[in-house]
Amino acid sequence: MKVYLASPLGFSEAGRHFSEGVLLPALRGIGLEVVDPWALTDPAEVRAIEAIPAGEVRVRAWRRLNHAIGERNRHEINASNAVVAVLDGVDVGSGTAAEIGYAFARGKLIVGYRGDFRLSAVNEGAALNVQVEYVILASGGAIVGWVVVLASCLRAKDQSAALAHGCT
Repeated sequence: MKVYLASPLGFSEAGRHFSEGVLLPALRGIGLEVVDPWALTDPAEVRAIEAIPAGEVRVRAWRRLNHAIGERNRHEINASNAVVAVLDGVDVGSGTAAEIGYAFARGKLIVGYRGDFRLSAVNEGAALNVQVEYVILASGGAIVGWVVVLASCLRAKDQSAALAHGCT
């Protein structure tokens, strides 16, 4: 199964450490083909733009790269069977939320991982943003709090099977 990993983890050193040292190896270790969008852009492209003096040339270069990144990510979501979405934080990352919404519109299974114990919902009946939670569950997916539970949820065919595997 090919899965797209939607996350804000590439923005910080701690996030990259968790993604590269724990999450990606765990997903690949159960036989999943994982698309890590953070690995799709050559860091040399970013450094080259950062070296351009501030101004219109640099802005245009960023716009071109931003468009290419978005297009690449859209293509990879389309080519994947499912999306694993990292939901940590006080609120779900805006890029992750967009990827979740796009994946749902394309009929993809979405499994959310939330290892963050902070409260982040509008009421005690939700685990996180109501719309994000709805989309994940309506896709047939689940929200889990442990990396080791992700495999069962990704392999479950429907919500009742996911619940039987400990997915909530």
